Amino acid sequence: MQPHSAVLSLTIFAATVQLAACSSVQPDPGAPGRNGTAAGACNAEPVAWAVGQQAEQEVMGRVWRESGAGLIRPIGPGTAVTRDFRPDRVNVEIDGNNTITRVTCG
Repeated sequence: MQPHSAVLSLTIFAATVQLAACSSVQPDPGAPGRNGTAAGACNAEPVAWAVGQQAEQEVMGRVWRESGAGLIRPIGPGTAVTRDFRPDRVNVEIDGNNTITRVTCG
């Protein structure tokens, strides 16, 4: 695969994931006097295995599900991202070789 087609593939994949995240179901905020559901709260510890893996659709889907996050945000090289903290978001940093280098929440 040529370098420019790998970048194009990553860009298309990232855009698809971000669009899918826009339509995700948000967790129940809970009624007054009771806690909401725990769904949507990110936990990066169970997905530490993903570091070093290729950021393919199957792997990214597993990271999203196993982290418990409501949203997933792939971050490629040079990608501009907001600095807002979202406890329901898992961030997946990806290098120029489409390898996952870091997984965090926020």
